[in-house]
Amino acid sequence: MANQRSYVQLHSHSSSSFDSLVDPRKMVDRAVQLGFTHLAITDHDRIEGVLRAAEYAGDALQVIIGEEVLSHDGDLIALFIEQTIPPGLSAAETAAAVHEQGGLVGLPHPFDSLRASGGSRAGEAEHALDELAAVVDYVEVHNARAYRDANPLAGAFADRHGLPGVAVSDAHSLMELGVASITLPGSFTTAAELLALLPDATLITGRAAYYIRLWTPIAKIINRMRDNGRVREPTPR
Repeated sequence: MANQRSYVQLHSHSSSSFDSLVDPRKMVDRAVQLGFTHLAITDHDRIEGVLRAAEYAGDALQVIIGEEVLSHDGDLIALFIEQTIPPGLSAAETAAAVHEQGGLVGLPHPFDSLRASGGSRAGEAEHALDELAAVVDYVEVHNARAYRDANPLAGAFADRHGLPGVAVSDAHSLMELGVASITLPGSFTTAAELLALLPDATLITGRAAYYIRLWTPIAKIINRMRDNGRVREPTPR
């Protein structure tokens, strides 16, 4: 329906990520409970979890197949993909691989110095930041886990380069899933339809409590014990 609004989460992690323990099916249940129409699960360098979520969700909500890819130049978000994008490519190569699948590329937490984000890796090199802006479709201008002035800097970066901005929870637990998100003035089922709506997004900009985030290092330890560590870059031949 043309006038239907969409309530959207574009960055979240299931137990397929090395740093989360959340069953992807429980993420679907929680998203439906919160009233989401669209949920992107963007596990680190894997898509097994989101595929399970999509199968489980049925018509309850649209699960967007996503991935948080560790490129050589920092993390990038891939949405509407069909196959895993391998880590270790350049940002340009990663973005090209996503676009070849008909997907969208997002720049996550770009100025959070505590994470492998493109902006923080680029540092003061303006040309490197410009190169990142040239290959992405949108910027996370509010990430509920970003620290200090990371979000305001991301907002200024998006404005400077004419890129749409989104708010995301970057949830690694069920309690975080709805703290930050976007609403859109219309429905969508494809990457192109989402991209067309993003300039008119309304941002919901909550933050997760710090004590909730303490589960992340615990999840990393448990996942290492389960042999579910971070996907390593392919060894060059």
